[in-house]
Amino acid sequence: MKKVVFGGSRKLGKLNKAIREHADNIMAERHLVLIGDANGADRAMQEYLAQKNYPHVLVFCAGSDCRNNIGRWETRFVPSGRAHKDFQHYAIRDKQMIKEADYGFMVWDGKSKGTLNQIVNLIEVDKHVIVYFSPKKRSFTVKSCHGLADLLSLCDRGVIELLGNLLRLSQRIHPEQLRLNFT
Repeated sequence: MKKVVFGGSRKLGKLNKAIREHADNIMAERHLVLIGDANGADRAMQEYLAQKNYPHVLVFCAGSDCRNNIGRWETRFVPSGRAHKDFQHYAIRDKQMIKEADYGFMVWDGKSKGTLNQIVNLIEVDKHVIVYFSPKKRSFTVKSCHGLADLLSLCDRGVIELLGNLLRLSQRIHPEQLRLNFT
C-alpha cells in the first residue's frame, strides 16, 4: 500500500472541489494517508476522510498531545524533545511523516512556512509532491528544485524572500538549480 503524506496551511480550512477530487483519487487507489493533527487543512481533510468512512489513515501528533483525530484513526505520537510547541516541535512530526511516505499532497496558500517546509523536505529526499496552490486554484506536481522554483515564481516576492530566509532555502536547495535569489 502506497503512503501519501497530506499537509496544508492552517489558514485553509475548506476543501474545494479540486482538492476533494485529489483526495478521492487517493482513496480510490487505497493509499494510506499520513496526516497531521493541526487545524486548517489537516482538520478539513480529516473531516472529509471521515465523511467518506475512509479507514486507511494514520494521524501523526507532535509530543504527547493530539489536537484533532476526527475519525478516531490510529495515532502516532512523535516525541520532539522540545520544551515549547514551536515551529520545530511540529516540524519534527512532519519530517517523520515524510520519512514514511512515498509521496506528498500539500495544499498551500503561498504563505505558510510549515507547508513550504514540507514541500522542500519531500524534494530533498527525492519524493514528488502534488501541490494544490490556492492563489491560482491549480495543482502542480513538484519533483525537483526546478519545479519548486517554478512554483515559487508564482508567489509574492517579499513573502518568498522572507520564507527563503526563515527556511534557509538557499542552503537546502542546490544553487545551480535555483532561478530565484533568496539573499
